Amino acid sequence: MQTLKEQWFGNVRGDILSGIVVALALIPEAIAFSIIAGVDPMVGLYASFCIATIIAFVGGRPAMISAATGAMALVMTSLVKEHGLQYLLAATILTGLLQLLFGVLGIAKLMRFVPNAVMIGFVNALAILIFMAQVPHFLKEGLWTYLFIAITLLIVYVVPRFFKAIPAPLIAIVILTIVTFTTGIDLKTIGDLGAIERALPSFFLPNVPFNLETVMIILPYSLALSIVGLLESLLTAQIVDEMTSTKSDKNREARGQGIANIINGFFGGMAGCAMIGQSVINVKSGGRGRLSTLVAGVFLMFLIIVLGDLVVDIPMPVLVGIMIMVSIGTFDWGSFRYIVTAPRADAFVMIVTVLIVVYTDNLAIGVVIGVILSALFFVATVSKVTIQQRGTTYIIEGPLFFASTKSFMQTFEQIEASSITIDLSSSHLWDESAVGALVKVIHRLEAQHIQVNVIGLNPASQALYNQLSGLTINH
Repeated sequence: MQTLKEQWFGNVRGDILSGIVVALALIPEAIAFSIIAGVDPMVGLYASFCIATIIAFVGGRPAMISAATGAMALVMTSLVKEHGLQYLLAATILTGLLQLLFGVLGIAKLMRFVPNAVMIGFVNALAILIFMAQVPHFLKEGLWTYLFIAITLLIVYVVPRFFKAIPAPLIAIVILTIVTFTTGIDLKTIGDLGAIERALPSFFLPNVPFNLETVMIILPYSLALSIVGLLESLLTAQIVDEMTSTKSDKNREARGQGIANIINGFFGGMAGCAMIGQSVINVKSGGRGRLSTLVAGVFLMFLIIVLGDLVVDIPMPVLVGIMIMVSIGTFDWGSFRYIVTAPRADAFVMIVTVLIVVYTDNLAIGVVIGVILSALFFVATVSKVTIQQRGTTYIIEGPLFFASTKSFMQTFEQIEASSITIDLSSSHLWDESAVGALVKVIHRLEAQHIQVNVIGLNPASQALYNQLSGLTINH
């Protein structure tokens, strides 16, 4: 009960102010992601409202912001193009069901298999993508656009050094919007991105046939969306954990993402997940609890319904400036030192992860390939087995498994002795391939009338050998 109270009311003022800032930043993002997916802007806005509001209650990471995202939008484009919005909403509901199932099965445990090199690459790629997403909003837009971006960056960077009562991004939005409104300076505004309908989302069932054919159409997309969404959400949760020096319940977060997407699909929203950019804004603006996420969702809808006419006049250069500062703050500038000092394999994995994510614009692909590369490098490293010969005794040093058995077996291809001893005191049998290799060596040598004595098997290796070979080696 105390923890729940702390998560909701331990930082009321900071959570409310940071939530307001995030809500303002969510609007252009949600509209832009809707355009990417090929749906009406309100689909992204409704998704951001529903997901942020629901995840505040059921998520496992306080202060993390979840809404419509670009990574998810990229996955759903072909579904929308070929089958339309109603199938997307059905896919969103199925995505939520799959995520809920993954959460129940404890998918968060897989996070321990994401190496630090991949995490650094993920964060840096995301920072680059956040910046690249802003480029179309200021490229070739004139001097006033660049000036407003520069002033925004100055406010966001300098103001917190002297005044922290109100988040600097909120100060920049209010002041520069007033300046634009009173001076009549011609700048792109949020309203230029798309029409905003001032209405609350309503509950309805997706208008699709409830049959196996529909399931087969949406299942591939839902599976991809669920994996991308959970991967981005769990990685973002880990980053927020580090930023706030607190822990979170990753499995609860996975279940929460599922619940949020299920409900979201029934209210006309596209599938979404955690947003690292907005989560960083929230934390850096002072957000620490669930209240900040709830305020972000509720205030987003308040802005649309009550202050819609004012919101559309917020100049885009101000929000662009805020997001550029987020990208600068998100990028791990120690990476340049990491490339020089870290093992070459780790540095390579980090760079490849960044390049793939930036090239594909898909965080999940980059992370998965990064993990696979790390695993391959790890296997290559640990598969080196050293064999020392002392008379007729062969001392095996290093783990024996599928990747290291070849060199082990080659050592015993030409033996000129009546008996030998294989000493496994400094080794370990990890899998069936290791046991099979040892059995083959023993049988091959015994067929040549060479007696083989195996010593030094640790209890775990002995048990595995007995289980898989049906034989017992006497020590």
